[in-house]
Amino acid sequence: MTTGTGFDIRRIGGRIGAEILGVDLSADLDPAVVTEINSALLEHKALVFRDQQLDDAGQLRFASLFGELTAAHPTVASVEGRPQILPVDGEEGIRANQWHTDVTFVRTPPKASTLRSIVVPPYGGNTLIANSAAAYRDLPDPLRELADRLWAVHTNDYDYAAPKNEKAAEYRRRFVSRTYRTAHPVVRVHPETGERGLFIGGFAQTLVGLGSSDSRDLLRILQSYVTRPENIVRVTWTPGDLVLFDNRITQHYAPDDYGDLPRLLHRVTVAGDVPAGVDGSRSYIVEGDDASDYTPVAA
Repeated sequence: MTTGTGFDIRRIGGRIGAEILGVDLSADLDPAVVTEINSALLEHKALVFRDQQLDDAGQLRFASLFGELTAAHPTVASVEGRPQILPVDGEEGIRANQWHTDVTFVRTPPKASTLRSIVVPPYGGNTLIANSAAAYRDLPDPLRELADRLWAVHTNDYDYAAPKNEKAAEYRRRFVSRTYRTAHPVVRVHPETGERGLFIGGFAQTLVGLGSSDSRDLLRILQSYVTRPENIVRVTWTPGDLVLFDNRITQHYAPDDYGDLPRLLHRVTVAGDVPAGVDGSRSYIVEGDDASDYTPVAA
């Protein structure tokens, strides 16, 4: 498909994902091009821009076209001298090999995330991205009606797998150096499209009003719809690629399948709003602060 401003959109998954062809992200993009990229993002949820060869400044400039930027992370250190860039470094123990949506343990998770590949292994190290709106639509009616009423508490402080080395252990200590617990609707209404999506993932640990055992069982069932193969696109990285995904209605997973090989991505996130459920109720803090030092968006 060719857009009105002349770039091409090529679908790479049946339900999620498209490659954008004919756009140089290092150039000054016309506002009409940015509008069409945003429309493609809303439709396809995840966009891949191949062989862009951006530097840090270029990634920051591109991400800022979609809104105000967050700090790199509420608890983890940024790239030195770049407070808005998070290094995703496999050698530092940052291996997000669980399904999650970025930073849902705070009240205002990011609107969108950009990932830029710098060093990629010769095999493995892909990123999987799932469409949580398609997952919601797949639910049987009784389960969908139940999900519409549920709320989940998301936290950065829960039982992880044992760190593999001291670098991973130190990263874990930094990650949980400040505890956040936030209640979000299990079904989030997208603020731009009105779509409903399952807003859960790895940080969602318990359901409001239910015990831990029932919470685990129900979250497992709901999560199984998100991770159906038909709802997933696999991004195979080459150096210089950039991926933009809608953090409000996707989850992602980076399989830890590249051994001791180096893998380095840089992440920049766009500030989001407070999620709203089906009845319009908005997320609320259970423990911790409003992460105002992380996101510039007012509650």
